[in-house]
Amino acid sequence: MSYSEADLQSAINAGAISAEAAEALRAHVAAGRSAPIADDEQFRLVTGFNDIFVTIACALVIFASAAIGGHALGGWFVAAACWAMAEVFTKRRRLALPSIVLLLGFVVALGLAVGDVVGALLPAHAVPHRYGPQLNQVLNTDERYPWQTALIFGAGAFAAALGALAHWRRFRVPITIAAGVGGAVLLLLSLIAAALNQTPGSNAFLPPAALICGLAVFAYAMRWDLSDPDRRTPRADIAFWLHLLAAPLIVHPLFFWMGVTGGGQVSALVAAGVLAIYVFFAAVALAIDRRALLVSALAYVLIALGQLFRQYGAVELNVALTALVIGTALLMLSAFWAPIRAAVLGKLPPELVAKLPRSAISRSA
Repeated sequence: MSYSEADLQSAINAGAISAEAAEALRAHVAAGRSAPIADDEQFRLVTGFNDIFVTIACALVIFASAAIGGHALGGWFVAAACWAMAEVFTKRRRLALPSIVLLLGFVVALGLAVGDVVGALLPAHAVPHRYGPQLNQVLNTDERYPWQTALIFGAGAFAAALGALAHWRRFRVPITIAAGVGGAVLLLLSLIAAALNQTPGSNAFLPPAALICGLAVFAYAMRWDLSDPDRRTPRADIAFWLHLLAAPLIVHPLFFWMGVTGGGQVSALVAAGVLAIYVFFAAVALAIDRRALLVSALAYVLIALGQLFRQYGAVELNVALTALVIGTALLMLSAFWAPIRAAVLGKLPPELVAKLPRSAISRSA
């Protein structure tokens, strides 16, 4: 049986083990693995097959609750079922993977349920559609204004954020903070769309707003990270999930503006820009010892390189060559993560380095 940092901290708080003994255990495990703890970027997900077994059972209950409730009550039934199961598998048994699934099921179901209620309260208006040989036939359909659709999204996001707050106060699952912040970000983007009478998907202000929100979430994640540079408390897990939320909010607008997501051809200049941004993301990821930025930007790099290889004649092998180049680069980065990170930290101010995770610092000393 393995024990996570959260388990050790819980044992210390309960008085089952002293802080000195826990520190000695950490040092022994780190020495035995010949690698610092923080380099592994550990977070608790699965502690045994029972986690997977319980998760499958929870998923079946969620599916059944949605089917029994139907369109009108399905969201409420799922939210209630997820909260009830969390009382057992999160509050009492502290199972990691089921807790994550139940939290996500609860906030998503609650958001959808409230969104359905608000949607039913907002009146639709008749829109005529002409068809036929001379467009002489009319079919009226009930549709909503764009600002109404945005408000429905916003109401669901607000409910999800409040639900995440209540869930955090009760169960303290690390991913809950990221879920609540994600709801707040969606609420903000929906309000911007509603103010402009646009749906969230067609809002021209969405990319810059998402980028600003992503940078704000990244700063918030760094606040949690810097409060636990040794990554020995649940604050490190909270920071991990926040980084995972911030990464796509930062990455997608940048590559959207570069035209990578449009489906058209990517020039050599654009591909070089994509690679330059990815190298910058890699430097940031190395400095803070977080790989979320690299994972989020990976799809865009694959698209850019694949289209570039296609332009230069490697039509049949463009996917294979792209996967080979990026895969080899990532494997080399993973294999030499610690020494490369030590080199990156050597270029940063000492006062900043002192606040960052100390895994590579001890090697470079």
